[in-house]
Amino acid sequence: MGKQTSNTNSLREWILTTARDGHDIDMILLMMERAGYESRQARKIVAKTLNRPAAALDVEVKPPTGKLPRHPEPPVQIVGGQRTEVSVCIDKPPIRVMEHLLQDDECEQLIELARPRLDRSLTVRQDGGNQVDEARTSRGMFFNPGESPLIERIDARMAELAGLPTSHGEGLQVLHYLPGQQYEPHFDWFDSSKDGFKLVTLKGGQRVATIIMYLNTPAGGGGTHFPNAGVTVTARRGSALYFAYQHGDQASLHAGLPVTEGEKWIATKWLRERPFT
Repeated sequence: MGKQTSNTNSLREWILTTARDGHDIDMILLMMERAGYESRQARKIVAKTLNRPAAALDVEVKPPTGKLPRHPEPPVQIVGGQRTEVSVCIDKPPIRVMEHLLQDDECEQLIELARPRLDRSLTVRQDGGNQVDEARTSRGMFFNPGESPLIERIDARMAELAGLPTSHGEGLQVLHYLPGQQYEPHFDWFDSSKDGFKLVTLKGGQRVATIIMYLNTPAGGGGTHFPNAGVTVTARRGSALYFAYQHGDQASLHAGLPVTEGEKWIATKWLRERPFT
């Protein structure tokens, strides 16, 4: 490969041809870097050409060694005294959609408790700290585990749903999206090839599952999309989305689609392989 491929069309054709010839993405990136392309630039070009989000390239995950979740099974689960119907069941990645996991008054209470504490949404850095991520344009906040009877009840319900102790859950996060706001494709698990992996997993180990609870029904947009699985889950008040990602399953790549009308409120619970204390 030479610099003559710097012409956009020629470069894209070269990438497609090289991929069809059986070369994997790592080899394509290596050849581009040897030809003079900066690593970040090469990943963006390859991701766009192969129609894959950049987050899906060049990641490595060590399998969890701790306790794994138990996937909710249809047709009905009763958790914390709440009866929820499992309306969608997908194997890869393990995805479950559950109806009426939260009651209407619980959704309202979460929104009203969170509203005065909202700030620009943060993501977890590889060193365990938090940072503003341009891919995430919502506002959000965290509840401390068990900080009120409502939070304690919901924390226990989510843990029972996944068959894990309550101590394995991170603090419940509430996010608020306005029209045009979204969260671009990303993974919830931590990349073990990054320098800060040991720090970010020191407390609780690897993330193994996520539960997204929809606190309202947006007037337009706002679903959760899994581009590698070809699945989109509609946001409906009181329903919840569960998905797991043992061994860093690439199919768990997901995005919060833009809100096109109205607003979206969600509560997210991340579960770890060990106690998050």
